[in-house]
Amino acid sequence: MKTELCQFCLRSGILCPKCRKKVERGEVSQLDLEIGRLLLSMEEGYPPLQDVYFHKSVESDGVLAIFVGRGDIPRILSYGGKIIKALEQKTKKTIRVLEYKSDERKFLEDLFAPMDILTINHIWLPDGTTETRVILKGKGKKKYMKYIDALKNIARESRGMILRVEFAA
Repeated sequence: MKTELCQFCLRSGILCPKCRKKVERGEVSQLDLEIGRLLLSMEEGYPPLQDVYFHKSVESDGVLAIFVGRGDIPRILSYGGKIIKALEQKTKKTIRVLEYKSDERKFLEDLFAPMDILTINHIWLPDGTTETRVILKGKGKKKYMKYIDALKNIARESRGMILRVEFAA
Protein backbone atom coordinates (compact mmCIF):
# COMPACT_ATOMS: atom_id res chain seq x y z
CA MET A 1 0.00 0.00 0.00
CA LYS A 2 1.16 3.50 -0.79
CA THR A 3 0.41 6.44 1.49
CA GLU A 4 1.52 9.92 2.54
CA LEU A 5 3.60 8.35 5.32
CA CYS A 6 6.62 6.03 5.16
CA GLN A 7 5.97 2.30 5.25
CA PHE A 8 8.40 2.04 8.14
CA CYS A 9 6.52 4.64 10.19
CA LEU A 10 3.20 2.85 9.66
CA ARG A 11 4.61 -0.58 10.50
CA SER A 12 6.59 0.49 13.56
CA GLY A 13 4.25 3.14 14.95
CA ILE A 14 7.24 5.45 15.49
CA LEU A 15 7.24 8.48 13.20
CA CYS A 16 10.36 9.73 11.45
CA PRO A 17 10.98 13.53 11.48
CA LYS A 18 9.48 13.96 8.00
CA CYS A 19 6.26 12.12 8.89
CA ARG A 20 6.06 13.81 12.30
CA LYS A 21 6.08 17.20 10.56
CA LYS A 22 3.19 16.10 8.34
CA VAL A 23 1.20 15.20 11.45
CA GLU A 24 2.11 18.48 13.19
CA ARG A 25 1.09 20.53 10.12
CA GLY A 26 -2.24 18.69 9.99
CA GLU A 27 -1.60 17.05 6.62
CA VAL A 28 -2.06 13.64 8.27
CA SER A 29 -4.46 13.04 11.17
CA GLN A 30 -4.42 10.45 13.93
CA LEU A 31 -7.33 8.72 12.16
CA ASP A 32 -5.22 8.53 8.98
CA LEU A 33 -2.46 6.81 10.96
CA GLU A 34 -4.88 4.24 12.40
CA ILE A 35 -6.56 3.47 9.06
CA GLY A 36 -3.19 3.34 7.28
CA ARG A 37 -1.91 0.80 9.81
CA LEU A 38 -5.10 -1.22 9.49
CA LEU A 39 -4.92 -1.32 5.69
CA LEU A 40 -1.22 -2.20 5.84
CA SER A 41 -1.94 -5.10 8.20
CA MET A 42 -4.62 -6.41 5.79
CA GLU A 43 -2.30 -6.21 2.79
CA GLU A 44 -0.96 -9.75 3.22
CA GLY A 45 -4.42 -11.33 3.11
CA TYR A 46 -5.65 -9.12 0.27
CA PRO A 47 -2.90 -8.57 -2.37
CA PRO A 48 -4.83 -5.89 -4.35
CA LEU A 49 -4.27 -3.54 -1.38
CA GLN A 50 -0.57 -3.43 -2.31
CA ASP A 51 -1.42 -1.22 -5.31
CA VAL A 52 -3.86 1.10 -3.48
CA TYR A 53 -2.79 4.67 -2.68
CA PHE A 54 -4.39 5.70 0.63
CA HIS A 55 -4.64 9.51 0.94
CA LYS A 56 -6.76 10.24 4.00
CA SER A 57 -9.86 9.33 5.97
CA VAL A 58 -12.74 11.30 7.46
CA GLU A 59 -15.14 10.01 10.13
CA SER A 60 -18.58 11.31 11.07
CA ASP A 61 -21.38 9.72 13.09
CA GLY A 62 -20.30 6.13 12.54
CA VAL A 63 -19.48 6.54 8.84
CA LEU A 64 -15.84 6.35 7.77
CA ALA A 65 -14.83 7.75 4.37
CA ILE A 66 -11.56 6.40 2.99
CA PHE A 67 -9.99 8.45 0.20
CA VAL A 68 -7.91 6.44 -2.26
CA GLY A 69 -6.07 7.24 -5.48
CA ARG A 70 -7.62 7.46 -8.92
CA GLY A 71 -8.73 4.02 -10.12
CA ASP A 72 -8.16 2.33 -6.74
CA ILE A 73 -11.83 1.95 -5.75
CA PRO A 74 -12.28 -1.34 -7.70
CA ARG A 75 -9.19 -2.79 -5.98
CA ILE A 76 -10.56 -2.06 -2.52
CA LEU A 77 -14.02 -3.36 -3.49
CA SER A 78 -12.56 -6.60 -4.90
CA TYR A 79 -12.81 -10.02 -3.26
CA GLY A 80 -16.61 -9.70 -3.29
CA GLY A 81 -16.51 -6.88 -0.76
CA LYS A 82 -14.57 -8.90 1.82
CA ILE A 83 -12.01 -6.09 2.30
CA ILE A 84 -14.77 -3.59 3.13
CA LYS A 85 -16.53 -6.07 5.42
CA ALA A 86 -13.28 -6.74 7.28
CA LEU A 87 -12.68 -2.98 7.65
CA GLU A 88 -16.22 -2.50 8.94
CA GLN A 89 -15.76 -5.27 11.50
CA LYS A 90 -12.44 -3.88 12.74
CA THR A 91 -13.52 -0.22 12.89
CA LYS A 92 -17.17 -0.84 13.83
CA LYS A 93 -18.15 1.85 11.28
CA THR A 94 -19.90 1.97 7.93
CA ILE A 95 -17.25 2.39 5.22
CA ARG A 96 -17.41 4.63 2.15
CA VAL A 97 -14.57 4.46 -0.36
CA LEU A 98 -14.08 7.71 -2.28
CA GLU A 99 -11.65 8.82 -4.97
CA TYR A 100 -9.26 11.55 -3.85
CA LYS A 101 -9.42 14.75 -5.93
CA SER A 102 -12.19 13.46 -8.19
CA ASP A 103 -14.66 15.82 -9.84
CA GLU A 104 -17.75 16.89 -7.92
CA ARG A 105 -20.22 14.53 -9.62
CA LYS A 106 -17.99 11.45 -9.12
CA PHE A 107 -17.41 12.43 -5.48
CA LEU A 108 -21.15 12.72 -4.81
CA GLU A 109 -21.96 9.48 -6.66
CA ASP A 110 -19.37 7.59 -4.61
CA LEU A 111 -20.51 9.27 -1.39
CA PHE A 112 -24.18 8.39 -1.83
CA ALA A 113 -23.67 4.95 -3.47
CA PRO A 114 -25.72 2.74 -3.85
CA MET A 115 -28.43 5.44 -3.92
CA ASP A 116 -29.11 6.94 -7.34
CA ILE A 117 -28.55 10.66 -7.88
CA LEU A 118 -31.19 12.21 -10.12
CA THR A 119 -29.78 15.73 -10.25
CA ILE A 120 -27.18 18.04 -8.73
CA ASN A 121 -27.79 21.81 -8.55
CA HIS A 122 -25.92 24.75 -7.07
CA ILE A 123 -27.85 27.25 -4.98
CA TRP A 124 -26.32 30.72 -4.52
CA LEU A 125 -27.52 32.26 -1.28
CA PRO A 126 -27.86 36.03 -0.60
CA ASP A 127 -24.98 35.95 1.91
CA GLY A 128 -22.60 34.88 -0.86
CA THR A 129 -22.33 31.20 0.07
CA THR A 130 -23.14 28.30 -2.19
CA GLU A 131 -25.02 25.11 -1.37
CA THR A 132 -25.07 22.00 -3.48
CA ARG A 133 -28.52 20.45 -3.79
CA VAL A 134 -28.52 16.71 -4.40
CA ILE A 135 -31.78 15.03 -5.35
CA LEU A 136 -31.75 11.29 -4.75
CA LYS A 137 -34.15 8.64 -5.99
CA GLY A 138 -36.78 8.00 -3.31
CA LYS A 139 -36.40 4.21 -3.48
CA GLY A 140 -34.74 2.90 -0.30
CA LYS A 141 -35.08 6.26 1.45
CA LYS A 142 -35.81 4.77 4.88
CA LYS A 143 -32.81 2.45 4.74
CA TYR A 144 -30.28 5.23 4.12
CA MET A 145 -31.91 8.14 5.99
CA LYS A 146 -29.79 7.50 9.11
CA TYR A 147 -26.57 8.12 7.12
CA ILE A 148 -27.55 11.37 5.37
CA ASP A 149 -26.31 13.74 8.11
CA ALA A 150 -23.02 11.85 8.40
CA LEU A 151 -22.52 12.02 4.62
CA LYS A 152 -23.23 15.77 4.67
CA ASN A 153 -20.59 16.21 7.38
CA ILE A 154 -18.05 14.17 5.39
CA ALA A 155 -18.65 16.36 2.33
CA ARG A 156 -18.19 19.51 4.46
CA GLU A 157 -15.00 18.27 6.15
CA SER A 158 -13.32 16.83 3.07
CA ARG A 159 -14.42 19.20 0.30
CA GLY A 160 -15.95 22.21 2.03
CA MET A 161 -19.28 21.44 0.34
CA ILE A 162 -22.51 22.35 2.05
CA LEU A 163 -25.09 19.82 0.90
CA ARG A 164 -28.87 20.02 0.80
CA VAL A 165 -30.19 16.49 0.24
CA GLU A 166 -33.71 15.85 -1.04
CA PHE A 167 -35.56 12.75 -2.20
CA ALA A 168 -37.74 12.56 -5.28
CA ALA A 169 -40.98 10.67 -5.13
